[in-house]
Amino acid sequence: MYEKNGEKYFVVDSHMHFWNAAPDNWVPGAEQYAKGWIECFHAYMSLAPKETHWPIEKFMRYTEDDLMKDVFEDGYVDVAIFQPTYLKEWYKEGFNTTEQNANLGEKHPGMFVLNTRFDPRDGDAGLEELAANVDRYGSKGVKLYTAEWNAGSRGYKLTDPAAYTYLAKAQELGIKNIHVHKGPTIWPLDKDAFDVSDIDHAATDFPDLNFIVEHVGLPRIEDFCFMATQEPNVYAGLSVVIGGLMHARPRFFAKVMGELLFWVGEDKMTFGSDYGIWEPKWQVEGFVDWEFPDSEEFADYPRLGVEGKKKILGLNAAKLYDLKVPGELQLKEATPAAQDDSKLVAS
Repeated sequence: MYEKNGEKYFVVDSHMHFWNAAPDNWVPGAEQYAKGWIECFHAYMSLAPKETHWPIEKFMRYTEDDLMKDVFEDGYVDVAIFQPTYLKEWYKEGFNTTEQNANLGEKHPGMFVLNTRFDPRDGDAGLEELAANVDRYGSKGVKLYTAEWNAGSRGYKLTDPAAYTYLAKAQELGIKNIHVHKGPTIWPLDKDAFDVSDIDHAATDFPDLNFIVEHVGLPRIEDFCFMATQEPNVYAGLSVVIGGLMHARPRFFAKVMGELLFWVGEDKMTFGSDYGIWEPKWQVEGFVDWEFPDSEEFADYPRLGVEGKKKILGLNAAKLYDLKVPGELQLKEATPAAQDDSKLVAS
């Protein structure tokens, strides 16, 4: 819990990781990709305050103790949601797997939500793995990486027939939250494989699933906003938005937040630190203190108050995942994250 000026915030880090990108996990023959990926990730860390930067050696394989201290002891997080990314083309045991996350989660009951993942290019074997993971870990969400390389393929779309088969299976298994990476690329993945256009189609055809678009489609912020405002089950995941822009690009951050608040609304936005790229402590503190710059350029955007920040920092994600929020940390009035809260512009 974070407290500032007498206000208490229930914090859900809805997008974080526990990875192993050390050289002994690199696939022989793919070392240049494994090395390039983690070095590109590490470069994003430079967008945070300088005192939070890590050396590349720690960044490749940080420890359980690092994570527990940075996220929970120092970072104010009440519940953290693991979002796995496999990348087994480059990392022998995977970059950040469901199993690796679960091992940590089982040691710290109640502190983590264990999401899993799927890749529609894995066929019947992948459907069986998805069912097994949901049964074992009770996952209510999946993380999808549409640009991930897989057996010669360099990406897929949620509109692919195979993806629809997996989405239908996920819904049958009780999955309700589909987190999709749609934002800045990481070398050597293809930028266009992260385009947001396939979200629009899938969200219409699967109205009972929630599509949390991680990184809000950056740099395609306008495309995302115009799509998300018409799709009541599309949400804005703010990982990268806060960590990558709030400190390094404050005016652009204000523009992005303004567009999101105008089109999507504070009820459909979720905080994610993207740990271990960035630590949550400075993001939570900075976001609670943040206000729009005093400039005419930002005058037509909705303002964001304390209640809105409470929703974004934790209450919206808590509703999506049926997390128990202590009474003192709930809003006295309002129900965050309802699908019909999409902010349409009045004609």
